[in-house]
Amino acid sequence: MSYRPEHAVQTRARVIESARRLFNRHGFEQVTIDQIMADAGLTRGAFYHHFRSKSELYAAAVASFATCNPFAIRTADDADKLRDPRALARMLVELYLSDETLANIDLHCPLYALPSDVARAGLEPQEAYTSLIRGMGHIYRTALRGVRDAPRRAEAMVALCVGGMVLARTTNDPDLRRSLRASARHQALALLKVE
Repeated sequence: MSYRPEHAVQTRARVIESARRLFNRHGFEQVTIDQIMADAGLTRGAFYHHFRSKSELYAAAVASFATCNPFAIRTADDADKLRDPRALARMLVELYLSDETLANIDLHCPLYALPSDVARAGLEPQEAYTSLIRGMGHIYRTALRGVRDAPRRAEAMVALCVGGMVLARTTNDPDLRRSLRASARHQALALLKVE
C-alpha cells in the first residue's frame, strides 16, 4: 500500500507531538521509543522511517515547542499585538509566567521542563534548546531596540522567566510557587521599561 507524501509529514508530526508530551511528563531517560510510538498509535518499526535515533527525536520534540507553545498559539490569534514589539514582549512575560502555563504540563517549555535532560542528551537536543533560548531573547531584544544595554536586559528577562518557572515547577508550596513567578514577572517587566 502506498501513502501520499503528506502522510509521512503527518505521521512524523504525530510522533514528535507524542514525544514532546511524554518527555515533558517523564524526562528523556524514562521514556522509551516503544512508549512514544504506542502513544502516537504506531509501531516501533515506523520510528526508523522518520528518525535515526531517540536523540534525533528528542531534538525535534524540543524544537517543536517553537510552534506549539501557548505564546505562538496566542500570537497567531491576536495579530494586532505583533505590531508593537513591547506589547508582544509583555505578553510573552505574562503568559510564560502565568498560572495557565504552569498548569498545562503537556505544553511546558523545554527551557524549564527539561534543562537537566537536555544537558545530558547530546549535541542535537542542545542545539534545539539553544535555538529556543535565542528565540525568546530575540523577542525581548526587539522590544528593547535602541536601548544601550538591550542584549543584557533581554538575557536577564529570559533568565527571570525560565528561572521563575523552574523554581515554581519544583516547589510543592502553592504560595511560594505564586510569589516566585510574581517576582520574576515584576523584574522582567521592569527591564522592559526605558527611561
